[in-house]
This record gives sequence, C-alpha cells and structure tokens, in this order.
Amino acid sequence: MPLASSMTVLVVDDQMTIRSLVRSGLQQLGVNHVDEAADGEQGLRQLVARPAHLVITDFNMPKLDGLGLLRAIRAHPPISKTAVIMLTGRADKELVQRAVQFGVNNYLVKPFTVATLKEKIEAVVGALT
Repeated sequence: MPLASSMTVLVVDDQMTIRSLVRSGLQQLGVNHVDEAADGEQGLRQLVARPAHLVITDFNMPKLDGLGLLRAIRAHPPISKTAVIMLTGRADKELVQRAVQFGVNNYLVKPFTVATLKEKIEAVVGALT
C-alpha cells in the first residue's frame, strides 16, 4: 500500500484558500486523510485528540503562530515525533533558522506547486507512492 493512502495530514492555516490549495495538492498526491485547523491553538487540540503523521502549518497565524505550534508539538511527548513542515510566504533565513532550532522537518514557501509539495513531503516521510 502506498504511503500516501495510509497517512494522515493536518493542515493548519488561518486562510481557508491556502488550506484548500494544500488539501487539493495532497489529494492529487494520493493523500485522502486530511484534517484542517484555522489556527495553531485549534491545530494543537486536534493533533492531541487525533494524532497525524504530518502537520503542514502556516507560520503567520493569530492566537498561536506556526513556531508556537511547532514548540508545543515538540514539548508534548505523545505527539513530539510528528513530522512538521512550515508553510510560509517569506523565506527569510532568520525564520527558517528559528524553525530548525525548534525541530521543524522542512519548510515550503508560498506560492508552491504540487511537485514542490511532493518533494518537501517526501524529503521528510519518504516516497509517497
């Protein structure tokens, strides 16, 4: 069974359009188990209640931003090993370095293509097909 069809992904972004684009891209890659959250707090609650294999989170969100979510995931033992890809509109080195410092697995710069999404995911979890 391909990895894509068995994995669960949580997409956390305050913009519904971006969540839809990521979901659509994931579905094109064969990932059918996609949950969504509108901010880091909601994403963390969902992840604790229903762990996922991968979290794709925006950096800039209200309530709890992507770095805060990443730190919370890494600090909570039951979900601390969850793979996290940071989604950002700005690829500034400082942000990337801070995310790496907190244990991000990869990052994806907006706008992105399905091919780039696949490449970033496969670099973290292995071949999807």
